[in-house]
Amino acid sequence: MKSLVSDIQTRATDVRVSQGWVCVCLEDGREVRFPVKRNRRLHNASAKKASNVELICGGTGLHWPEVDEDLSVQGILEGRFGQLD
Repeated sequence: MKSLVSDIQTRATDVRVSQGWVCVCLEDGREVRFPVKRNRRLHNASAKKASNVELICGGTGLHWPEVDEDLSVQGILEGRFGQLD
């Protein structure tokens, strides 16, 4: 049976913000990183607030409660980081 890439749910097992990078560890062993400055809300947040991140929705999303920002793991893999305007 064939599946579309969009049908596959990639899940994160860990997330951290370190030295200006958001680092997402995936269940298949990959690590994906992107610079904090690529996200409009994280870019304007203090380092402490940007570092307060948690996994949500069974590892398919990231949430920054103090910044009111949410990103999907799938979106990150597609290069969507909440771009600066």
